[in-house]
Amino acid sequence: MKSVFRYLLIFALLVGALSAYSYGSQTGVFLFVLMGFVLEAGFWFGLFPIKRRNQPR
Repeated sequence: MKSVFRYLLIFALLVGALSAYSYGSQTGVFLFVLMGFVLEAGFWFGLFPIKRRNQPR
């Protein structure tokens, strides 16, 4: 169930980013372009999470 929720969230971020880019380019409001950038960054970091290893001290 956890992976299904993760994929739905990633899909929602992508749709939100594309919608914000589209609306921002049509209206010329730069705030929506910035919001699209933030949502797209969330998409990419959600798709490829940073994996950290526990290194011995």
